Amino acid sequence: MLRLAQAVVLCLVCGLAVFAQDTPVQPPGSVQPAVQKPKEDDPSVVAPEDKRVFGVIPNNRTTENSIPFKRISAAHKLKIAALDSFDWPTYITGGLFAGLYQLENSNPSFGQGTAGYFRRFGTSSADQVIGNMMTEGFVPALGHQDPRYFRLGKGEGTRKYRMWYAVKSIVVAKMDSGHKTFNFSEWGGNAAGVAISNAYYPDTRTASDNAQKLLIACGTDAFSNVLKEFWPDVKQWLHDRKHKNQPVAIPVGTSAH
Repeated sequence: MLRLAQAVVLCLVCGLAVFAQDTPVQPPGSVQPAVQKPKEDDPSVVAPEDKRVFGVIPNNRTTENSIPFKRISAAHKLKIAALDSFDWPTYITGGLFAGLYQLENSNPSFGQGTAGYFRRFGTSSADQVIGNMMTEGFVPALGHQDPRYFRLGKGEGTRKYRMWYAVKSIVVAKMDSGHKTFNFSEWGGNAAGVAISNAYYPDTRTASDNAQKLLIACGTDAFSNVLKEFWPDVKQWLHDRKHKNQPVAIPVGTSAH
């Protein structure tokens, strides 16, 4: 129940972010200039070279907010989803959740011991794969929404603002047109994943159980966004710390005066 309460608070806070969005108002009688339709899969849209956060977490759907927005094709969305879904860290995450559920004795019909753990491992890994494919692939492709996380970086606000931006990204997303709206891919995709999971979770099929699973899934994605936002900062800090006390090499043939 504690995890459910935390997730509810998170979602309430994120919900306020939707109403805090600035909406431009057109003066009466004004004509809105035509907006050029973004091109698909433009070569200028380059994903970060670092494909893993902390060397582990897949980082395939992160791009820089500073790069001019270009929409991506449905095939590209499905590719991103597949890369995130079937990468080896997905199964580590499934294993961690399986251990947690084993301790809580979630779905008692699974039993305990090795057999119970591996049943939970299989279902938890399925949760990760189905959730990723739904939120990053199928729902965005069908709904024409962009599943990427648009990282701000150091030059685009304080750390507090960037953290808030990362969390509220599970509520606000861009359409293929670039217009911001409710992130139905996140919530609808995870809701679809939770509905499918009822087929293999015999003991947690009530409305309350499904609501808790949905909030945990979305809360996990919010935490993942925070990691993706600040990983380059952490990586730079580690690099600077490593090389802080290293002597500066003096080129051969020069002398200090």
